[in-house]
Amino acid sequence: MTFGFKRFAITLMLFLALSFAFERQAHAYVDPGSGLLMFQGISAAVSGALFYFRRRIKNLFVRSQERPETGTRTPSSS
Repeated sequence: MTFGFKRFAITLMLFLALSFAFERQAHAYVDPGSGLLMFQGISAAVSGALFYFRRRIKNLFVRSQERPETGTRTPSSS
């Protein structure tokens, strides 16, 4: 088991070293709209997660109160 992990780690390190050794120059740029698009996507994902889990998040901060059941009556002595 550990031999397989060591072999995988060495292979991964060699692959990364070779990929940086034969790096080519990129003729490209990132415009300002790309950063805004990434920010919008991340904020939408966070907002969606908060909206989806809103009850669980609310229960973390609000103590639940015990409510008596409204449908049951206590027997009265007549």
